[in-house]
Amino acid sequence: MTLTAGRQNAIAEPDPQSELAELLRTGPFPAALRAAIQASGLSLDRVQYRLRAKGASVSVATLSNWQSGRRQPEGDASFAVLANLESVLGLPSSALRALVGPPRPRGRYAPNTLSAPAMEAMWTAKDRLTALLSTVDTSSDALLTRLSQHDLVEVDSSGAQRRVRVRQVLRADADGVDRWVVVYSPGHPRGAAAELVPLRHCALGRGSVDDTGLMVAELLFEAPLARGETIMMEYDLVNPPGMAGRSGDVFTRKFRRPVRDYLIEVQFAPAAPPRRCTQISAPLDQPTQFRRRALTVSPAGAAHAVALDFGPGTFGIQWDL
Repeated sequence: MTLTAGRQNAIAEPDPQSELAELLRTGPFPAALRAAIQASGLSLDRVQYRLRAKGASVSVATLSNWQSGRRQPEGDASFAVLANLESVLGLPSSALRALVGPPRPRGRYAPNTLSAPAMEAMWTAKDRLTALLSTVDTSSDALLTRLSQHDLVEVDSSGAQRRVRVRQVLRADADGVDRWVVVYSPGHPRGAAAELVPLRHCALGRGSVDDTGLMVAELLFEAPLARGETIMMEYDLVNPPGMAGRSGDVFTRKFRRPVRDYLIEVQFAPAAPPRRCTQISAPLDQPTQFRRRALTVSPAGAAHAVALDFGPGTFGIQWDL
């Protein structure tokens, strides 16, 4: 789990071809396929039509599932389609095939084996985060399915983010899963770190903070989980004193693996409601290309946004006071 809070950086115009080349080199498969289809300028219907002309039969729904990460090609028939798909999209032979992971186990509690970026890959401070992650145990992360997540961000009358209350439900995909790793940066101008406060069904484990306030910490479960068992945790991230209010601000969460449902709510001081609130989201392969949707602020000064089956990518709320 990763979070960011603070002013959003200026968005640079990406080079689609260089992004595609990088994704074909590093993956993951869904992001590379999505970028290749976008670069081709073809709709999924046209891709299906051209595949059919080559004798490769596949549904639009299957293509959509492949590029979203809900499914991946498996078996000789799917790989034959994939070879023709590489040709249709103008890619080198086996460019996509090389990115497909091992077959996914079947059954109700199949492990979460879809390709996911490294935890540090979604952050600009990759080197600093890599060093911090080396001090904690991240082995449980790939064995937890993200079922539900609720973030409540409290903004005071000065415009400063004071606290984030987090409630999440996770399911173990293997026996022995016993912790969750939190990555958080409050964006404090003097590099002060937030306080991580366990509230329900978890306790503090090891953690590290660097001189910019970037924090990595373990939340230990009350007991190791058996495969298929779920846990509901609550905890607070209390930002350090001295956080200055900002007229324009943003809170985002970075998902390296999909979440079934995500709710983000920002509660503003009743006396200082925002002039504008916007939902923002970006897929993993286009981290600077935010999709935007205007949000309504309630009479009580709250705004919220919901994402279903979201990720990998970034999702959050941006506002102007």
